[in-house]
Amino acid sequence: MYTDTGETTHEATARGSAAIVAIGPLVLLGALLWHPPLPGRLPDSNAVADAAAADTTMWGLSHLALTIASAMIVLSFVAVRGHLRDCGDRSLSAVGLGFVVIGSTLYAVLPGMEFSLLAADETGADLAATQDALESWFVPVLIGGSLLFAIGTTLFAVAVVRSATLGRTEALVIAGALVFFGLSRLVPIGVVQFYVQPAAALLALLPIAAEIAARTARPARAGAA
Repeated sequence: MYTDTGETTHEATARGSAAIVAIGPLVLLGALLWHPPLPGRLPDSNAVADAAAADTTMWGLSHLALTIASAMIVLSFVAVRGHLRDCGDRSLSAVGLGFVVIGSTLYAVLPGMEFSLLAADETGADLAATQDALESWFVPVLIGGSLLFAIGTTLFAVAVVRSATLGRTEALVIAGALVFFGLSRLVPIGVVQFYVQPAAALLALLPIAAEIAARTARPARAGAA
């Protein structure tokens, strides 16, 4: 029996891409749910200080998880870019990927800043005062990174609609979720940051992962026939 090794390799690569697209938002969801809840308007130095002091181990590990999640989201968008390129998109998602990478890199800096609260707790310093001191750096990095990320997700949204690989309604839903995913990082409210953001990420990326997997399965079924 003859096996097309090239086709098999392509299918394996596509399945890996689909998995990466799906894993990114799931890791983000887990990391944000693990993060101690911060209700209300952000930044809130007192709420942050109380959350960090309540369980320093959880605080440290959840922020490490957020850094990993940010990297996984980048990998998800790299895989989405490859899928859209295969579907005929030439530049929109490529430019969007650049904005997503830079925005996600800046977003990953934020958990690193909040590790300083662990050092403050160890040395007996005032955690709220430490967070206040960070705010002049934290807020500009958050806004700048979030704005760049939102530009990137918006470009991806346009690319999804133009690629015409999905039904019109499904493409518009995914595009809207991509835009909401990006814009959610700009909204300084805890419930939006910790719950709306991962929900939008899941709604945007899981259907794309399913589409990548489905496109892989269709040629395989045709070959078997």
